[in-house]
Amino acid sequence: MKEYCHPSLDEVTLPAVMQALSDPCRIAIVRTLLDGGEVACNGVPLEISKATRSHHFAILRDAGLVATRVEGTRCMSSVRKEEFDARFPGLLDLVLKHEKPCGGAAAKAGDLVEN
Repeated sequence: MKEYCHPSLDEVTLPAVMQALSDPCRIAIVRTLLDGGEVACNGVPLEISKATRSHHFAILRDAGLVATRVEGTRCMSSVRKEEFDARFPGLLDLVLKHEKPCGGAAAKAGDLVEN
């Protein structure tokens, strides 16, 4: 059975978090997990390959944003919101407020155009 490592948030740096949140697909993953609670990787509606999806989850996990646990054959992930907000107050809310859609997410074509 696969086990995932989760860093202590005391070890997580702001630059690492900002790097993780710099990608629109990773922001879409965080938003989906916040809206849906604990979700399996394939429960996030993104039109990206399985390998790319796993890569995005690994980056979010390494940055301390996401916790993943194994349940049978599924890997269930959730945002470590309370812990994260204690370490970086208001950061998630600020980033999610100003998110740009991921190209593979269910976005309208006009949403992807910069004005």
